[in-house]
Amino acid sequence: MSGQVLVSACLLGAAVRYNGGSATSAHPVLARWLEEGRVVAVCPEVEGGLGVPRPPAEIAAAAGGLRVLRGEAAVVTNQGVNVSTQFIAGAERAVELARERGIRVAVLKEGSPSCGSSWVYDGSFQGVRVPGLGVTAAALTAAGVQVFSESQLEQAAEALDGSTAR
Repeated sequence: MSGQVLVSACLLGAAVRYNGGSATSAHPVLARWLEEGRVVAVCPEVEGGLGVPRPPAEIAAAAGGLRVLRGEAAVVTNQGVNVSTQFIAGAERAVELARERGIRVAVLKEGSPSCGSSWVYDGSFQGVRVPGLGVTAAALTAAGVQVFSESQLEQAAEALDGSTAR
């Protein structure tokens, strides 16, 4: 189906977040897309091999997802374990899904070290936000997918409608 959109599974109610919870969105745009069968769910961290629940992870030194993809930075848990390999594998799976299905728009969970599209945490595990992309958001952006957060569903809908009108 053309006009599909990649959406973080946690926003759809799947209990896949690090703490075993979800971040369900009841936004009417998302409800409409679900009704229309346009949604392709993904949890990059689970796709990359991480379990649920799992230790919280952040991108070290506020480096951002692109630097993780380049091997210049790491995603680490609050226990000091480097989980970059799993985050990169999950990002690659999201890009693969987007390519397979011709997806040009994604709505991802803001603040996540995978899915953050305008901010992520700085790696200190102190709740400090810094501007930047998560690993999957960076990979999708590099692959030409427009990435939005759950607070930008109206803009995502405009982008999706514009991409399907071509």
